Amino acid sequence: MLKTINLSKRVETTEGTLTILDSITLDIKAQESVAVTGASGSGKSTLLGLMAGLDEASEGAVFIDGNEITAMDEEQRAQVRAQSVGFVFQSFQLLPGLTALENVMLPAELKNSPDAKNQATQLLEEVGLKNRITHYPNQLSGGEQQRVAIARAFAARPRILFADEPTGNLDTKTGDQIVELIFKLNQEHETTLVLVTHDQRLAARCDRVIQISEGALVTE
Repeated sequence: MLKTINLSKRVETTEGTLTILDSITLDIKAQESVAVTGASGSGKSTLLGLMAGLDEASEGAVFIDGNEITAMDEEQRAQVRAQSVGFVFQSFQLLPGLTALENVMLPAELKNSPDAKNQATQLLEEVGLKNRITHYPNQLSGGEQQRVAIARAFAARPRILFADEPTGNLDTKTGDQIVELIFKLNQEHETTLVLVTHDQRLAARCDRVIQISEGALVTE
């Protein structure tokens, strides 16, 4: 489902070349749940962005469903993301000028789905926001905004869901609710899940834990 081979990311700074990721090789199976852990600055979010096709690698390859996205241009990667990838961000990344319903409808509309509104309404009901669909992000709590973001991520029926610290901006109780929701939807939709987290309880819920330290793979 998802494979990386010798994946590296380097950037040039005034002090020379900075290696953010160094030769990461992974193989993630369909419907597997994988947690990527490590200290702040270890390269976890960079790895997630590269695997999702949101960033370009310096070296190595990423394959989704056997297709090498690192050999594609941005337009081609965008098509892969639209067809196969969902993403949940720590900071929610909702569009402030759209209601909860409109935010969730957006991925399906980009795929020209004729049933985008009904799909979005159903997903918002599944995440417990049936009575909040006409509210704008600034009218929702942090936990509610993250629920909208999760519904949006599943709206395009992704084969892979990436989540970057999905509970990082939430209190413990709300974070626990979001964790339950992610795993519930992930199981129901038979999605492959790859998440970055500092939360060891969240990591323990996954089938496998991958640890990154200073840009290198420690355990798999």
